[in-house]
Amino acid sequence: MSRRLRLGMLGGGEGAFIGAVHRTAARLDDRYELVAACLSSDPARAHASAAAIGLDPQRSYADYREMARAEAARPDGAEVVAITTPNHLHAPMATAFLEAGLHVICDKPLAMSLDEGEALAALARRNNRLLALTHTYSGYPMVRHARALVKAGALGSIRLVQAEYQQDWLSEPIERTTSNKQAAWRADPAKTGPAGCLGDIGTHAYQLAAFVSGMTPSHLAAELCTFVEGRALDDHVQMMLRYPGGARGLLWASQVAAGCENALRLRVFGTQAGLAFDQEHPNELWFTPVGGTAQRLTRGRVDSAAARHATRVPAGHPEGYLEAFAQLYADAAEHIHAMAEGRAPRAEAMDLTTVEDGVAGHRFIDAVLESHRRDGSWVALAA
Repeated sequence: MSRRLRLGMLGGGEGAFIGAVHRTAARLDDRYELVAACLSSDPARAHASAAAIGLDPQRSYADYREMARAEAARPDGAEVVAITTPNHLHAPMATAFLEAGLHVICDKPLAMSLDEGEALAALARRNNRLLALTHTYSGYPMVRHARALVKAGALGSIRLVQAEYQQDWLSEPIERTTSNKQAAWRADPAKTGPAGCLGDIGTHAYQLAAFVSGMTPSHLAAELCTFVEGRALDDHVQMMLRYPGGARGLLWASQVAAGCENALRLRVFGTQAGLAFDQEHPNELWFTPVGGTAQRLTRGRVDSAAARHATRVPAGHPEGYLEAFAQLYADAAEHIHAMAEGRAPRAEAMDLTTVEDGVAGHRFIDAVLESHRRDGSWVALAA
């Protein structure tokens, strides 16, 4: 195994859910060592958070720009940074560290706008640095097996794609009535961008559909809704999709769907078979031939290189969200080592979601917003 990569972290201090997820994911396959962090812009909170996870106090920063300069100058400095902050900081942070010569693993969305995303993609290419995006659900073994089945032609020609993602945690105006920081920044256009539910979870459904089907819509007709009175951004989105080869799709996402926890589901139907994946049951995939019996495929029993690459424990021992997150970190490590060694990454690691997926997500957001402004009219997705 290649040596551990020296990892830095931005955001993810005390009380931040996603920071602990990133740290766990980075360590799960023993490919990274956390050496530096800017866990908060408040110096006291940053250093307290660093102390809580045993980080060297000399490498705890309260200014990400200072961290970029200092770590780039050290012979043992961080080689890659994880960005786990609210959306409005993604682009400036990624820019600072790419310019300093570091690789970046960033939470989605990539930026606040398509222009920012395209600028980051150009910067990463120009500096020959990896900019990976944590579309976590593409790390599940059964999602990768589904992608492999579609690529192998097991479904025939794709006719229908249906993706949905439902939650209920924003059914009440908790961004105004509680101290829930996650809700507060997600409901603030200055911190999250022009899309609420659309940008937060709608992009996950869109990416998952594209990842498995191998197709990107050419046109869409969409409607955004804000059901909670006084909320500044959408909390529900629904749309129809048209694909270049004639396939059709439906996508809806909601954060006000009462009773739903994290219900991300995908169904893909072809001329020969269909498949269905449910994120809340990630160790199984349903495959049904036309006129045949539904087959429950389980992680650890399916035979594909893509699934084996993303599987850690034997059949019957459940894997879940943290392992899927870790798969993205493992694949990113393979890409970073390959770049340093002047070789191509191993084929199995090519399913990593990168800056290009982030740019595609911003094109999707822009098209949905434009369709909504035009009262749900069909609009083309930018190429």
